Amino acid sequence: MKKLIITLVILLGICVGLGFGSHELTKSSGDNGNKVLNLYNWGDYIDPALLTKFQKETGYHVNVETFDSNEAMYTKIKQGGTNYDLTVPSDYMVQKMKADHLLIPLDKHRLTGMNHYGASFMNKSFDPGNRYSIPYFWGTLGIIYNDQMIKPGTLTHWNQLWQSKYRDDIMLIDSARDVMGFALISQGHSVNTTSTPELLAARDKLNRLSPNVKAVVADEIKMYMAEGEAPIAVDWSGEASEMMTQNAHLHYVVPTEGSNMWFDNLVIPKTAKHFKAIYAFLNFMNRPENAAQNAKYIGYSTPNTDAYHLLPKAVRDDKQFYPPQNVIDKSEVYRNLSAQKVQEYNDLYLEFKMHH
Repeated sequence: MKKLIITLVILLGICVGLGFGSHELTKSSGDNGNKVLNLYNWGDYIDPALLTKFQKETGYHVNVETFDSNEAMYTKIKQGGTNYDLTVPSDYMVQKMKADHLLIPLDKHRLTGMNHYGASFMNKSFDPGNRYSIPYFWGTLGIIYNDQMIKPGTLTHWNQLWQSKYRDDIMLIDSARDVMGFALISQGHSVNTTSTPELLAARDKLNRLSPNVKAVVADEIKMYMAEGEAPIAVDWSGEASEMMTQNAHLHYVVPTEGSNMWFDNLVIPKTAKHFKAIYAFLNFMNRPENAAQNAKYIGYSTPNTDAYHLLPKAVRDDKQFYPPQNVIDKSEVYRNLSAQKVQEYNDLYLEFKMHH
């Protein structure tokens, strides 16, 4: 027995030395029994109880591996050597992965429940006809404010952020497309503009915002706002939802002139192996009761209209996370820009941060 254990330890050491992680070690059992699904997802982005329910219903075990950015996910899949069956890119990344031949088209004949999705969440510019993607969650970019310091109802436009009374009051999420984006919207331009004069004008306007900017931060923005460190922040609706559960004085608003509207989506990467499990899972998640359960757990907005109707009335009526149609109509989805334009956005944003 001891000899057998030693042999297994040596074999495991060889596997690890060759770069096989736990995910890859399940591959052979998964391919033989075909009873696994390898999901590559954002951290804490699915209700674990749903995975248990799915396994009980179907017998498929879901292995979950996580990433923290679209770019990290893209790089790992492009490099190969993985066997992910499903992943969850945002809008512009679906477009990029499609262009780089990293996705497998959906077999619509094997899908059920697609009729549950609202028309305004389908057939978007990043994937016309939803050939490759099913919407998972959606949200917006907006303004978070603390009602102990800011009178409710007073912040409804992007341009108000530039008012001198907000000196040293604003925290910004550290994101080039988003910060450049709201500056562009405030000047009546598209968040997807490729016009250098418009981008330069946005940079100049951001420089004029600098006196009002307390800090440009990443994930810690949630903690700072929850602890009342600043009266105002610009961040995503999903992050706002997390902050608001920790501090009842926080509110989220999408400016009336529109914003960025983002989508996270389920797609099949070219590494996929377990197609029966993939379609069983997609059809399971399309069911309104499951999508509603997931939305309650995550706190983000569901694109599944029939699931939306199963949510508590207080959630359905919350215009912070389910804004009226006229706001949705004015909001734009980020497009995958050329590498040269992405660099231009990043460079101008960096100039603003250095100016700040």
